[in-house]
Amino acid sequence: MIPEFLIEKLSKNYNISDIINSYSKERYSSIRVNNLKTNKEEVIKYLNDNNIEYDEVEWYDNALVIKNNSEILRESSLYKEGKIYFQSLSSQIPPLIVDPKPNEQILDMAAAPGGKTTELAALSNNQTMITAIEKNKIRYDRLKYNIEKQGAKKVSILQEDSRNLNEYFIFDKILLDAPCSGSGTSSAKTITEELIDRSISTQKILIREAIKHLKVNGILVYSTCSILKEENELIIKELLDENPNLVLESINIPNIKTLPSLIDGVITIQPNEYYEGFFVAKIKKVK
Repeated sequence: MIPEFLIEKLSKNYNISDIINSYSKERYSSIRVNNLKTNKEEVIKYLNDNNIEYDEVEWYDNALVIKNNSEILRESSLYKEGKIYFQSLSSQIPPLIVDPKPNEQILDMAAAPGGKTTELAALSNNQTMITAIEKNKIRYDRLKYNIEKQGAKKVSILQEDSRNLNEYFIFDKILLDAPCSGSGTSSAKTITEELIDRSISTQKILIREAIKHLKVNGILVYSTCSILKEENELIIKELLDENPNLVLESINIPNIKTLPSLIDGVITIQPNEYYEGFFVAKIKKVK
C-alpha cells in the first residue's frame, strides 16, 4: 500500500493512476556487459545456450534486459567473474551522460555499491581517473569488492563524507547520484515524510559541495531514484537561480517513457516493468 501522503504529493504533478499501476508491476532484471572483461557476443551466447530470454536496449549496446531465469545468470561464471553486472536500466544512464574521456578526473560522490563507478571505468576503457567516495564502512567494503571484481582500474576509493571534501579536490566531471527517498522504486511503500525531508536536506548540501569541486567548463550529472519534484527539479532550479555561472544542458535518451518535468532539458523516467523511476540532470559550470 502506497502511503496516502505520497499519493497526494504525486497527484499534484502526474497522472496518479499511471504511477500506482507502475508500482504494482514486477520489474525485469537488467544487466550491463562489462567490456573490461568480456564482450556482448560471449554474454549473448551464454543467454541463448541457457534459454534465457532477453531484450537489447537501443540507447546502450552493453545493456540487456533479462526476461526469465535471472537466477541462473546469478550463478553463472559470467557473474562470478565480473563479466556482467546486475544494474537497473535507469541507473546505467547517468554514467553515459557523464561521458568519461581518457585522462579526465572524475568524482563519484556517493559511489557504493559501485555500479556507476565501474560503468564509468568501462566506458573509458580504464582510461579515466576516478575518485569514488563512500562514508559507510560496510558500503565502502562492498564498493571496493565490486571495483576489484569488475576490473576497474585508476579508481581511488575514499571512505569519506562527501559533504566535507578537502577544498583542494578539483574535478573535470562529477557524478552525484544523491541519496533519496526512492519514490521511483518498489521501496515507495515504505517512504515517510521524515525520509523525504532528510533526503532533500542532504541533496542540497551535496549538490552545492559538488559545484565547489568542479572545474570551469566542468560537468555535474545529478541523479536520484525519486520522481518527487522536491528532490529533483526544485533542487536544480534553486541551484541555478543562486548561481549564474551554471547552465543546464539538455539530455535526450531515445524511446524512454518520461514524466512531465518542471524545467526543460532534464529527464524524469516513468517507472514501469523495464525502468525504475529516475531523474537525471546535466549542469555545466561556465565560469
